[in-house]
Amino acid sequence: MNQNTEKNSSACSSGGCGEPPTRRSFLRTSAVAAGGLAAAMAALKPLMELESDDLPTVEKFLQKHYKEMDGDEMQSALARISNEVEKRFDQRPDIRDIKPMDGVEFVYALNLTRCIGCRKCVHACVAENNQSRSPEIQYIRVLEMPRGTTNIEKGNHHYDRPTVPSDDHFYMPVQCHQCASPPCVKVCPVEATWQEPDGITVIDYDWCIGCRYCEAACPYWARRFNFTKPKLPKKDLNPKMSYLSNRPRPKGVVEKCTFCLHLTREGKMPACLEVCPTGARKFGNVLDPNSEVSQILKNNRVFVLKEEVGTLPRFFYYFDERYPASDDAKADKSA
Repeated sequence: MNQNTEKNSSACSSGGCGEPPTRRSFLRTSAVAAGGLAAAMAALKPLMELESDDLPTVEKFLQKHYKEMDGDEMQSALARISNEVEKRFDQRPDIRDIKPMDGVEFVYALNLTRCIGCRKCVHACVAENNQSRSPEIQYIRVLEMPRGTTNIEKGNHHYDRPTVPSDDHFYMPVQCHQCASPPCVKVCPVEATWQEPDGITVIDYDWCIGCRYCEAACPYWARRFNFTKPKLPKKDLNPKMSYLSNRPRPKGVVEKCTFCLHLTREGKMPACLEVCPTGARKFGNVLDPNSEVSQILKNNRVFVLKEEVGTLPRFFYYFDERYPASDDAKADKSA
């Protein structure tokens, strides 16, 4: 029997030469097909669990990385997002791609002497940035701290007091620190998060794959993952949006504070600062020597959280000089 005959014989034995298949060849072929179908179903399961509105369109799937899009491609992406938002919320948003300004590096300074723990900043942030209401996604956590320490491991995020502040505590808001050396950026496998020239670390929600490496890498617990589709009532939608900040997010992506870049890149203040009743929050351009934040960094004893991890935060804390700084803060300053 020659080689071709052997091949034909082998093919015929598996039912592939046109002859009626045997029971054995039929079962073998069916098993292979069933295995392939099971593998395909397993691969498609994440998509099958998504609602129809969450399924990516071909246009979205083929969209380039943010840094690679030209003006026309960005306008096409913005039009697609506008259509999606209008379909979901019955309201046409004003969404733009707002670029950083030249000669600007944003920093935040927070006066812990003045913060009273009212959490108004938390809720103003939620309202401004179109965050989910159920479950409510919060970018800012306010810790009730025992006097004498700045160790956030000793803070209570779940304090519930009829009146604040408490005489035995001070209050420390914690949010994204917009680090100059952000570990979250280093671990992202698809470059869905990066640092902009004005110091703001951003996320492209269309590029994020939901691996949560960035969430694990952040030492300040500043990132939030959408385990479910964010629920935002139509009446609560903020239609003033930017591609890299407060546009509605889908299920399965990470989000965080962006210093309200859709406001701050146009010379306005972050929502959390605007609502603070005591003036504890200060924000501005550190490259301007005459800005309030520059003067604070120059003249006050400021400190950062977890300085030892080397993230170089752009979020600073300080106490009024009349208020005795904690031992931890003194140690941080002397270091």
